Amino acid sequence: MGKQLIMGDVQQELASTRRILERLPDEHMTWKPHEKSMTVGELATHLTNLLNWQLAIFQYPELDLSTVPFRREAIERRADVLEEFDTNRAKLEQLLAKSDENQLGEEWTLRNGDHVILRQPRALALRTFGISHMIHHRAQLGVYLRLLDLPVPGLYGPSADE
Repeated sequence: MGKQLIMGDVQQELASTRRILERLPDEHMTWKPHEKSMTVGELATHLTNLLNWQLAIFQYPELDLSTVPFRREAIERRADVLEEFDTNRAKLEQLLAKSDENQLGEEWTLRNGDHVILRQPRALALRTFGISHMIHHRAQLGVYLRLLDLPVPGLYGPSADE
């Protein structure tokens, strides 16, 4: 039962994230609402890259952030964002489908060098570090769309644009 709940949750949130990414405006990929903010393209790239981190939860016993680049080069086109997102989404769904209760309960660690950020069962790490993290940045992208006066898709019901 636990695995079915996790799979349904992950699939729903990935589908909602894709709906936001489908609205990416190619002509505004370098726009940002504030000098401290990421651009549309950087934020979309980060959302897509979070799938790599979610894959790591299943592929490795830990992820050391000191060994991965702090920021990726921003993807510049919506089509490229969607292609990478869809490829990694399929990989994640496969890994999740193959997982069992034991694997989901195994401890997984997120660290930055010697500093342990979190140590949780894989299922919980997927929810917190993976999916909740994605929801947070997806919401940011929704605000960007609103500020650009572009339609925002409904995610948990209709939006003001639907």
